[in-house]
Amino acid sequence: MKNKILIPLIIVGALAAFFSFKYSSGSQSTEERRALIVETVMKTIQAGHYSPRDIDDTLSDRVFHKMLNEVDPLKQIFTKQDIAHLSKYQFQIDDEIKAGSIEFYDTLDALFNRRVDDAQKYYDEILKTPFTFDGNEQIQMSPDKKDYAANDAALKVMWHDYLKYSVLSKYVDLKNDQDKNKDSLKTPLKADSTLEREARNSVRKSEGTIFKRFYKRKDDDRFTAYVNAITLSEDPHTEYFPPKDKKKFDEMMSGSFYGIGAQLKEEDDGKIKVASIVTGSPCWKEGELKAGDEIAKVAQGTHEPVDIQGYEIDDVVKLIRGDKGSEVRLTVKRKDGSTKIIPIIRGEVQTEETFAKSAIIKSDAGPIGYISLPEFYSDFNGISGRRCSTDVEIEVKKLKAAGVKGIILDLRGNGGGSLSDVVDMAGIFVGGGPVVQVKNNHAAPSTLRAQAGDSITYTGPLAVMVNEGSASASEILAAALQDYGRAVIVGSNTYGKGTVQKMVPLDQMIDPMTRMHMQADTAGLAMNADGSYESSIGSLKITMEKFYRVNGGSTQMKGVKPDIVIPDPYEYKDMGEREDKAALKWDEIPKATYKPTNSVGNLAQLNAMSQSRIANNQTFKLIDEGATKLKKREEDNMVSLNEKEYRKELEDVNATSKQIDSLQKKSTKLEFSNLGADLTRINADSASITKNKDWLRNLGKDIYISETVNIVDDMTKSGMKITRKSEGITY
Repeated sequence: MKNKILIPLIIVGALAAFFSFKYSSGSQSTEERRALIVETVMKTIQAGHYSPRDIDDTLSDRVFHKMLNEVDPLKQIFTKQDIAHLSKYQFQIDDEIKAGSIEFYDTLDALFNRRVDDAQKYYDEILKTPFTFDGNEQIQMSPDKKDYAANDAALKVMWHDYLKYSVLSKYVDLKNDQDKNKDSLKTPLKADSTLEREARNSVRKSEGTIFKRFYKRKDDDRFTAYVNAITLSEDPHTEYFPPKDKKKFDEMMSGSFYGIGAQLKEEDDGKIKVASIVTGSPCWKEGELKAGDEIAKVAQGTHEPVDIQGYEIDDVVKLIRGDKGSEVRLTVKRKDGSTKIIPIIRGEVQTEETFAKSAIIKSDAGPIGYISLPEFYSDFNGISGRRCSTDVEIEVKKLKAAGVKGIILDLRGNGGGSLSDVVDMAGIFVGGGPVVQVKNNHAAPSTLRAQAGDSITYTGPLAVMVNEGSASASEILAAALQDYGRAVIVGSNTYGKGTVQKMVPLDQMIDPMTRMHMQADTAGLAMNADGSYESSIGSLKITMEKFYRVNGGSTQMKGVKPDIVIPDPYEYKDMGEREDKAALKWDEIPKATYKPTNSVGNLAQLNAMSQSRIANNQTFKLIDEGATKLKKREEDNMVSLNEKEYRKELEDVNATSKQIDSLQKKSTKLEFSNLGADLTRINADSASITKNKDWLRNLGKDIYISETVNIVDDMTKSGMKITRKSEGITY
C-alpha cells in the first residue's frame, strides 16, 4: 500500500516514439514472450524512469538477492550448495538482460521446484515423531540473522527446529485454552501427549496447505516475481503488472468493480465459501446467496459450468467477475447439505471500506467531527465515478451542518493514491494556491495548485492524524496543511515515499509490426475472465517524477514529522522507505510562492499541553515501553524451544499488551455517533448495522483519537496566540 501515488492512466506517446522494439513476427514461444517482456520493461525504464540505474553488475547483484528472498524468504528451501550453484549468475543477470536471455530465471525456477519437493518430504517425515519440549534448543526467527543450511542434512535439522517451534506454539495454545475452560468442560482433560499430537496434526495440515499453494502457483506468477525483482531494484515502486494484475490495481484504486458482491474465503480443506455479502451489491439484491454457502461450480450464463474443486480463490474470483449486465450462475452447497443453482446478473460493486466516512465525537468543547480516509481513491476507468476529494468535501459539509467545533482527518495507514485528488482535497481547507511541486528528470519543477477560484469549504480547527503507514498522497496532504499552518499534524513520522508513478501499457512500447501480430494472435485465444488476452504483455508502473512540498523539501525518505508526536508501538522499529536500499534519495528544490493561513494556535503551547497529558498517561507509557522491547527483540530474535522458557518469553511479550487492554477498558470511552444523513445507508440491512456498530465501538477505544480530540479541544479555546514556527520562519 506504500506505492500508490499515481497520475491517472496515460499513454506515454513521447516515450513510445522514443524507441520501438522489433521482434520476429508469428506466434511466440513462452521463452520468446518472456524475453520480450524483460527487454520491453528494461528499455521503458531506461527511457522513462526518473533516475534509471545502469544495467551493470550492481543491478545484477540486487536482482539476484531480491529473487532469492522472494522464493525463499525464510531460508528453508535452498542450501549453501544451492546458492553456490546459483552464484555464477550473481553478476551475469545484467548481461542476460542485454542479450534477451532468462537463463538465471529458468535455472532458479527448476532448482526451486526440486527443492520444494525435498522440503515436503522433510516435513512429512519429521511430523510423524512426537516432540518433547524440555531441552535447551533455540531457534533464530529473523532470516537476516541466519545463514542458509550447509547441506541437505543441515537443512533437515533446520526444518526440524522450525516445525518443533510451530508445534510448540500450537501446543501451548491448546494447553492454555484447556486450562481456561477446564471448569466448563464436560469431558476429562486431555493428556499432554494428546495435545501434542493434536498440535502436530494441526501443523501438518497448515504446512500441507502451504505446499499445496507452492504447487498451485503458476509458473507465470513466479516469472512476474522475477521481472519485479528487476524493476524493484530500480526503486521500490516501479512494478510490472501482467494484464490480470493491472485490472486488480485499477479496482483497488477505484474501490469499485463489476461482479456480484460476495466476499469469499478459502477453508483449510480447500473449499471456497461465501464469507459475507456486500450491502447493496447484485447478490444482496438477488437475495439467494448466503454467507456460509460453498461454491461448487461457476457457469457463464447458460454455458457449461466449471467445477472449481482445487481452484485458487483468485481464480474463482476471476470466473465470477465479468461485464456489467452479464449473468453468472453459481452452484452452491448449503449448510444443510442441499444444492442450489443461483443465477445473478453482474453489476457494480463498491467496497465501502475504501471510501471516506464520518462520525461525530462528544467532547468537552462540543461536538468534534471525525473523517476516516483509508485511501486516496479515484475511479480512473469511470466505473463508479467516485473521487476521494469529492467525498471528503461532502463529509466536511455534513459535519459543518451538524455544528462541529473542529474536525479530525484520519490518514493513519493510508498508503496513498490519486495525486490530482490530493490537490483538490487541500483546496477544501486552504482554498486556491500551490499544494505540491512535481519534478521529472528532464524539466524544471512544476507546481500543482488548487483552483484559484475555489473558496475554502472549512476554516475551523483541523487536526490530521498520521503514522508510519501514512504514505505518498497522505504525506503530500499532511505536508501541505503543515506548511500552510492550516492543521496540526498528530501521530508518528510518516513512511517517506516522495515519488510519482505513471502506468505505461507495454504493448504500446513494441514496434507496430510485432504489435499487429500479437493482436492477430488473439483470434485464436479465448478472452480471460479479466477481459485481457494472453497476447498482451501487461503494463509497467514506473517512477517518472518526484514531488516536493511547497516549502521546497522532499518527503522522500524523511517523510512528514508530526507537529505533535504521540508514542507509537513501532516507534523504534526500522520501517519506511529509508529501509529499502533501492529507494531514491532525499533532496530539495526552491520553495513555491505561497501564503500561510496562520490558522493554527500556538504550536509550542499545544504541544506542551499534549506532552504533559501523554507523560501522565499510563497507557502511553506502556506503549513506549512495548516499542523499546520490540526493538530489542528485533536485535536478538532467538526463541527457546523449551516449554517453560517459551512461556516466559510469551508472557513477557503479551504482558504490555494485556496491561494496555486493561487500562483502556477502565478508561473513559469516547462517545461516537453517526450523522443523521448517513442513517438510511447504515440501516440498509443487519450486516451493515453490525459493521457500523463495530466501527464506532473500535473508534471509541482508540487512545490516539482520544488525545487528538484533546488537542482539537485545546485549539478551540480562546486566548491561544496565532504563531507558528516552521523551517526557521515565524509566520
